[in-house]
Amino acid sequence: MLYFLPSSSASSPDLKMATHESNNGIGKSEAKVDTAGSLAGDGESQPASSQIQMGSCGGEVPRPMPGERRKVALITGITGQDGSYLTEFLLEKGYEVHGLIRRSSNFNTARLDHLYVDPHNAVKARMKLHYADLSDASSLRRWVDSLLPDEVYNLAAQSHVAVSFEIPDYTADVVATGALRLLEAVRCAPKPARYYQAGSSEMFGSTPPPQSEASPFHPRSPYAAAKVAAHWYTVNYREAYGLFACNGILFNHESPRRGENFVTRKITRAVGRIRLGLQTKVFLGNLSAARDWGFAGDYVEAMWMMLQQEEAGDYVVATEESHTVEEFLQAAFSYVGLNWKDHVVIDPRYFRPAEVDSLKGDSTKARKALGWKPKVGFQDLVKMMVDHDIETAKREKVLVDAGYIDAQQQP
Repeated sequence: MLYFLPSSSASSPDLKMATHESNNGIGKSEAKVDTAGSLAGDGESQPASSQIQMGSCGGEVPRPMPGERRKVALITGITGQDGSYLTEFLLEKGYEVHGLIRRSSNFNTARLDHLYVDPHNAVKARMKLHYADLSDASSLRRWVDSLLPDEVYNLAAQSHVAVSFEIPDYTADVVATGALRLLEAVRCAPKPARYYQAGSSEMFGSTPPPQSEASPFHPRSPYAAAKVAAHWYTVNYREAYGLFACNGILFNHESPRRGENFVTRKITRAVGRIRLGLQTKVFLGNLSAARDWGFAGDYVEAMWMMLQQEEAGDYVVATEESHTVEEFLQAAFSYVGLNWKDHVVIDPRYFRPAEVDSLKGDSTKARKALGWKPKVGFQDLVKMMVDHDIETAKREKVLVDAGYIDAQQQP
């Protein structure tokens, strides 16, 4: 588990809690980064005076020594599926990566644990995390001004379509207005930055497939409507202020790091648990919904490619293949020798108020202009996720057999 210390003094309640938890051996590390790149272990930052400059908000900014200049990337939503894969990709490219995370009493950094390097190891610690929130414009402005990123990737969102019907106000504030706040921070920053906005195929909604950059948007959920607003905010800032701002309209992309309340991961988790005898049923909604599913690790490369072009633009990223939820079930269960019909129960509560029947992308522009194409096909993606979740179920079974977990929590 990673630990993040705010840039306040050691009297901060958050700092005391993080230090207390670390000293009791709960996590891997005792400290993380507080201000823009300075090390924090005792609540005080001590950068060398010859290596700092002042941001427009008065914060200390690390200035690399001659010959040490790295590209700096700022990522919102870094703890999510895409954020973790993008962080891996950028670190391999030699970037210094800064992520903005929301304050929570529980750390939500499991997808980044394998990338963590103690910030006291200044040579190797090229990923640093900072507290901020898309609902708080001042925090966004402060970090953009202090870190002076070369590239900004806005991946953060309330990204669950079904949940957006239950919390529409919050979804709109974070997904739509949050993007506007970040765009304004980038526009007003002392150094120009290239901006990536994470769009979604859900924006097309009921528009017939295949959907391309020229297809009209017809959102069918608060989440999709908010993404449409964020898309047009990005276009507006590009046209009005000359920002290098790109929209990546990514079709569904999955991985073993996908959240367990998304249908693909819900299915593969169930396959693993059913295979190990830990449950017998999985409850799903609309099995006829068709989606264009790709591998998240492939899609983050397209994000980066967009920001390396001479001119900013908008791109659809997709495999150009469409499969139904039923086809995903068939592929996942048959891979381990099971019949999905013996284990799937249709539950009306999982149907949306407004369904999106079919999404299939036309990624011609991305393939020609960026030179991008997917590497992982549908069957390989399903197998990758099932293999991972069988291993997860094996570890879970050890705890069940030892009496630490109630195996009957799910039917």
